[in-house]
Amino acid sequence: MAFYEAYSHPALVRYKTNICTRATLFVMVVLCLTYISPLLVAYRSQGFWLKRSTYEEQPVVQFQYDMILIGATNTAGNYVAWSTFPNFNRLVGDNLRIPSVSVQEEDRNQDGKSDFLNLQINIPLKPEEQMFTIQLLLTFTYQLFRMSTVAMQTLAFVQHSSSVPGSQLFISADLRLHQRTPLPHRGVHAVYNVSVIDASSPFASSYDLANIIGLYQKRNLTTQLSGAVPVWTVGRAANTPFQIRTQINYPVDTITYPLHTVSVLISLTVSSTYRLGFWETVKFAWIQYVSVLLIFLWIFQHIQTFVFQNQVIPTTKVLPFKQHNI
Repeated sequence: MAFYEAYSHPALVRYKTNICTRATLFVMVVLCLTYISPLLVAYRSQGFWLKRSTYEEQPVVQFQYDMILIGATNTAGNYVAWSTFPNFNRLVGDNLRIPSVSVQEEDRNQDGKSDFLNLQINIPLKPEEQMFTIQLLLTFTYQLFRMSTVAMQTLAFVQHSSSVPGSQLFISADLRLHQRTPLPHRGVHAVYNVSVIDASSPFASSYDLANIIGLYQKRNLTTQLSGAVPVWTVGRAANTPFQIRTQINYPVDTITYPLHTVSVLISLTVSSTYRLGFWETVKFAWIQYVSVLLIFLWIFQHIQTFVFQNQVIPTTKVLPFKQHNI
């Protein structure tokens, strides 16, 4: 008659000893090696603490309708200029040219956030004037909400020059976030929620583009135009304005963020753009630790079984209780 295995279970064999014996010392050493070694291996493999990660968020961007425009020409005045700041317009005197401006912001996916700015500026020129260089400064409000709550005022700078006089400058670019220091993982970051241009100042230095951009670039959090593609069109007809067409996208930004709480505890210096909270860091570290721990548990389990089964270290072997059939 053929038999098959209906059920099985392991038999528990115990190995007993006194407290102050070699067997006790061996068990303590094995426990330390089992649980501490994975920690050291995971840490030394540069994969224990989450130092950098990323998330995506589309910012809330709004054009503030403030701008400074300067164009270099071939005339004796050497430039034409205009801005939305009355004090600047008074400073430029006869070089002032008041353009027609068309602004349109679109929300393409109807999510309540603007995705695109279409700006068109027509600068009137005299018949003898030809445009060679354009500098255009635009200001925006910029907000983030997903991790850190960020509210700030930023700018975008457009500049293009040509050795051939033009009739139109078209430029398309993305407005991207640029960070130098980490953001807090909670709370409100509004230190830069102030105007980048002092509109009340009567001094020319307050509207000098070099001064404005120099001070702006000292900030730890800015926006910049990325992937700008300029197209310079030549052949302007007499008495026609010079045209600037600017298309600026407000894309989803990929924001990177580093270790925060645990980096302080273990004295690591990490530079990135967003500070992680404690639990997000521990979640990643736990995965790294357990993945290595399983290997060490398997290895040292077999080592202990070999040592005690073969009585390499003397112990008292206690066999499982046997029930006899009556």
